[in-house]
Amino acid sequence: MDFVRYDHAGSGTTIPLALKILIAGGFGAGKTTLVSALSEVRPLQTEEVLTGAGIGTDDISGVEGKSTTTVAMDFGRITINDDLQVYLFGTPGQDRFWFLWDELAFGALGAVVLADTRRLADCFPSIDYFEQRGIPFVVGVNCFDDSRRFNLETVRRALDLDPDVPMVLCDARDRQSGKLVLISLVEHVARQRGEPVPAA
Repeated sequence: MDFVRYDHAGSGTTIPLALKILIAGGFGAGKTTLVSALSEVRPLQTEEVLTGAGIGTDDISGVEGKSTTTVAMDFGRITINDDLQVYLFGTPGQDRFWFLWDELAFGALGAVVLADTRRLADCFPSIDYFEQRGIPFVVGVNCFDDSRRFNLETVRRALDLDPDVPMVLCDARDRQSGKLVLISLVEHVARQRGEPVPAA
């Protein structure tokens, strides 16, 4: 992709281009963890402690150890170079917060959908959302220590994904693993636009 560096009002001060990427997925899939691992600055988080009020509303089966949840968004930043910054927006996972998604998705380059094989159906709403709006996305299968491992083609069939949607095994805790997921997304967007795939 070609990026242009702009001179702000002829002052000689340049403003870096900002790319917006969404990190989506089901409740407990690792969205906050991924944003935290990738961000070069202390991420903005809207985590709240799960309480008894969520009983019957928040399904924690398979993620019983989870004690907090995102109630608005997570935000992180990555500086690629002087010309380019990437802003990461982690979406809330529960359906009662989906009214925020349209605002978060506005102007996004694309999205990462984190899939947790312990609760695979939880990422269907994210996939449906991006498919219906034509927003490019990749699926990162987050490899939790206590989850059963499946090959990517098995997960693809279970999610009924189109063949051109990239899938990547990842560890949301690991910065390098997260970078590979983002690279996969940028390459996917470039291919969709018929542009040269950037060198990794």
